[in-house]
Amino acid sequence: MANDLIKVGITIGDINAIGLEVIIKTLADPQIYKNSIPIIYGSSKSVSFHKKAANQHEFNYLAVKNAEEAKPKKVNVINCWTEEVNIVLGEKNANGGKYAILSLDAAMADLKEGKIDVLVTAPINKDCVKEAGFKFAGHTEYLADADEAEDVLMFMIADDLRVGVVTGHVPLKDVASLITPEAVEKKLRMMIKSLKEDFLIPKPRVAVLGLNPHAGDRGTIGSEEMDIINPVITKLRDEGELIYGSYSADGFFGSSNVKIFDGILSMYHDQGLTGFKSISFDEGVNFTAGLSIVRTSPDHGTAYDLAGKDKASPRSFRNAYYLACDVYKRRKQYALLHENPLQKQSTKK
Repeated sequence: MANDLIKVGITIGDINAIGLEVIIKTLADPQIYKNSIPIIYGSSKSVSFHKKAANQHEFNYLAVKNAEEAKPKKVNVINCWTEEVNIVLGEKNANGGKYAILSLDAAMADLKEGKIDVLVTAPINKDCVKEAGFKFAGHTEYLADADEAEDVLMFMIADDLRVGVVTGHVPLKDVASLITPEAVEKKLRMMIKSLKEDFLIPKPRVAVLGLNPHAGDRGTIGSEEMDIINPVITKLRDEGELIYGSYSADGFFGSSNVKIFDGILSMYHDQGLTGFKSISFDEGVNFTAGLSIVRTSPDHGTAYDLAGKDKASPRSFRNAYYLACDVYKRRKQYALLHENPLQKQSTKK
């Protein structure tokens, strides 16, 4: 039975922020242990500190040396460091970056070796990890490099609302130059693939947003829609995909359109995420599509102002935990459904 349980690696994020609080509150849900084994990559002392700070006195955990020792129906903690850490709740400092990286590196190493099945990451502060020597813009870029993925899709998920972005963590002044036919097509194909394999939607309906106000208004406010975005939509529709647009972002998120599509592709970070978070803040999940591994995270940041006050909501992190398990199971289902019977027979011979 234990072999059927999904081993979920959990990184603690910024040690001075709300990461461990929402992790502890999430793991208080008894339903989690029916299908998974949670493994926190951090330290017992850090978990104990946050447990007391958040008044979660009933929370218990088991210190283990490695992922192989993780026990079912227990919260397992792997000590990635042994030294005393000066935790200053709510403060942005170098420790927040240093220990976030140690946690992430250890979990990623185990994920690549198959010692855990999925990864759920608590929020980091980009300034702090950069100060500690982190050379990536964020989790997404780090994971793409570690997984040797050519490209990935930032895919925000809240129940049936799924929003992806063509450009991620880049300055707004650079966005227009990055909206190319190749980039739009690549992200669209990644979204369609993920909707089929990770969410088991056989014929997904996808909406594509324009870049400019009013989707360019037929070239009056910009030509990217007519010259770049719409031709890609036409190309994929000619292949039989259900792609629609380009839509004006403000009108789209303010209408019932969000309910009739399986996926929404936006052109840049704030265009997609402002609409997404307005609808589902505190419940959404950041899922990295395009990786061979499964990784999710909550859709919120470090929230230093809430650290240690027992006010941080675990809803987004809990949803991230469950989504990681669901995607892991769906990928297995998809692989079984699309297994080549002739290849299977030749393998048996």
